[in-house]
Amino acid sequence: MDIVFAGTPDAAVPALEALVESRHRIRAVLTRPDAPVGRKRVVTPSPVKARALELGLDVIEASRLRGEVITELRTLKVDAVAVVAYGAIAGPAALSTAELGWFNLHFSLLPAHRGAAPVQRALISGQSRSGVSVFKIDEGMDSGPVLRRLELPLDHPDVATALDDYARLGAAELVAAFDDLADGTAVMTPQSGEASHADKIDVADAHLDFSDSARAIIDRSRGVSPSPGPWANVDGKRTKLFGLAPAPDVATPTEVGLLTSWQKAAVLGCRDGWVRVEEIQPFGKARMAAVDFLRGHGDIRFDPSETSAEPAADPEQGA
Repeated sequence: MDIVFAGTPDAAVPALEALVESRHRIRAVLTRPDAPVGRKRVVTPSPVKARALELGLDVIEASRLRGEVITELRTLKVDAVAVVAYGAIAGPAALSTAELGWFNLHFSLLPAHRGAAPVQRALISGQSRSGVSVFKIDEGMDSGPVLRRLELPLDHPDVATALDDYARLGAAELVAAFDDLADGTAVMTPQSGEASHADKIDVADAHLDFSDSARAIIDRSRGVSPSPGPWANVDGKRTKLFGLAPAPDVATPTEVGLLTSWQKAAVLGCRDGWVRVEEIQPFGKARMAAVDFLRGHGDIRFDPSETSAEPAADPEQGA
């Protein structure tokens, strides 16, 4: 089939590469425009644009699907559009530009975790399994019929490693869905079961409340690492913590909100026990090993949760 590929972030690149290697023909790549990145706000092409240009593909840049973009897509007269984390809503005009429709690779087992941050929300909620779905886009929010779905473990230490796996395995499912469409064997199954929503993650979602259970704190940290990064306040200033893991061997009584050393490891007190902390990033400073920080500064206490719900401005940490 002749297709357009629509995607923007790193997680969409494996699907682009897989479709290039498939029997289908990519007529153009649709991605969001270059945007400022990093502390110095350097204008940078999206990962999908960068890879598409390396592959010699034509690129269309658009932040909204309207006007000239719709005209250009119609001119291509493609059979279908493959979408992976493009970042803009496709309305009726856009959906009508491909004969068979637009088909999205989504990183959850729909209808669970519809929305912008399915892997992040699944990790935060403590799920041990999730998966990927390929569905036909309709006018709802991730509500169209499903062509392919693959259940997968969700035992990753952070979002980055989970997305790497899901993007790679999901790419094969997307190609298989397009093979089925081309062969006329695709089966589109209406979504069934209870729907849930995965809103975009913001800085407030990354706040750690140490009066919560150790398991809940670890799960939240997994769901917001590496970005925006799990944090809590020390003297009203945001401090980030990374690499949180169970610490079942700590024998001393728990002190909620205390970061201290235990047998050459940094441990943090929660409601029902301790968690290990690999790295810390104090306000305005570089990320470093938590044990090294404690060796130079001694124990630290995080502010009580009721006083740390609002994130302090922190341009140095870029979050």
